[in-house]
Amino acid sequence: MRFSHRMGRAVGAVSALGLLLLCGPAQASSHREAPAISFDPAADNTDVWAWLSSDSSTLYIVAAYNPLEEPSGGPNFNKFSDDVLYQIHITRGDQSLADVMTYDFRFSTSRIKRVDPADQSAPPGGGKEFFAQLSGQTQTYTVTKNAAGQRPTNIASGVAVAPPNIGPRTNVVAYQIPANGYDDYSLTFVKDLGSEGKVWAGPRDDGFYVDLARVFDLANFAGSVTPPLPNATDGVSGFNCHAIALAIPTSNLTGTGQPPTSGPSDAQTLGIWASASRRKVSILRNDGTTDADGPWVQVSRLGLPLINEAVIGLQDKDKYNRTTPVTDVKNFGAYFLNPVVVRDYEVVAQTTVADNLKFGRTDILDAINLTNFPTPGAHQFGLNVTGDVLRVDLGVPSQFPNGRMIGGGANPNQDQADVTDILLSLLLTGNTSGISDGVNSNDKAYLTQFPFLASPWEGAQQGHGKPAP
Repeated sequence: MRFSHRMGRAVGAVSALGLLLLCGPAQASSHREAPAISFDPAADNTDVWAWLSSDSSTLYIVAAYNPLEEPSGGPNFNKFSDDVLYQIHITRGDQSLADVMTYDFRFSTSRIKRVDPADQSAPPGGGKEFFAQLSGQTQTYTVTKNAAGQRPTNIASGVAVAPPNIGPRTNVVAYQIPANGYDDYSLTFVKDLGSEGKVWAGPRDDGFYVDLARVFDLANFAGSVTPPLPNATDGVSGFNCHAIALAIPTSNLTGTGQPPTSGPSDAQTLGIWASASRRKVSILRNDGTTDADGPWVQVSRLGLPLINEAVIGLQDKDKYNRTTPVTDVKNFGAYFLNPVVVRDYEVVAQTTVADNLKFGRTDILDAINLTNFPTPGAHQFGLNVTGDVLRVDLGVPSQFPNGRMIGGGANPNQDQADVTDILLSLLLTGNTSGISDGVNSNDKAYLTQFPFLASPWEGAQQGHGKPAP
């Protein structure tokens, strides 16, 4: 495969990228984007955010999994899988896309002891309860830091996962908090790691907003030649996800042990991505337990928003989830240069798209590599270090695509830009507007504090059921 030179074109790669940059941090997602992972929601990456604090002292990373969780989905409410290795990967500099730091998360759910169901004298928590939240079962996790060239370090053990937001009676009886106290209660699960920062894990509101129904009806939304369907609907409204949040001192990430220096620099630019892996061999026992063995096999990943969903073709989406950014140019470079979504849009919208939008899209590579951010030629990442990573230059204030922030928009429930509209418009028209799904805000206000995603929707009163007639 031959990569063409950056060239002038009608839309102008630099000007299109400039428009994208001006729009600021944004929001996107990768829900059920590949055939295989759609059958394994607990291991399905949905979002990755990474951005600097205003004083550049802290890098925030939030990785979300398990899309479209129904809040009232009991009695076995959604949780992290004990059989999945959840990882946050960090690369650094312009020499390699190999990890310089990896954070491993392993979850463990306590076993429920068996009690004779006929023994009515046994107190709640014995395991025979009808209500799972009275069983006494808990989930905890460990965090292992793997720094290149060093032995793995366990930086957290036995940390409690925030429980599901089931309802007011569960709050009072099972959690022993006020009926309306879940929001504050969930924040008590933030764990201080000392010099390693902070960590949190548990259910959150799914912070993505999009008209899923119209998008997947062959892009039946504003900007199509035929009249779009009316009444845009947020298809993710009212659903939860499970999220892992890290707050890491930037002095731990520069490679020098010192805070980052001000100004753009390839050497102190990080690449962030998240993944989920399962053991190669899994044996299901008659008692319902599973024995897993063999090496870890990656089944999902996500770095930049919308890459596997909007750029990679259906035939290669599962392969994309099984590979790493190091091999992206070799395996998927043609998709970045010649996005198939443009060809498909030309068919379903019954329009003609200019060839310079279908072929040789080096502007997409420039956006991934921050080539012209914050100024033209600010970064010079070669093809050997080009891949699906969310880049964060530690010397420059975060602004998409240099990082991706949760919130920060004109209203508490908005990001500074709607990345679904912007990126699809950029891919399909060469501009950052013109294509819109009509959904412009989240259904909840984002938090202004760690872990930033809004509190999860409550099962008892905020599920998707309808009032009985």
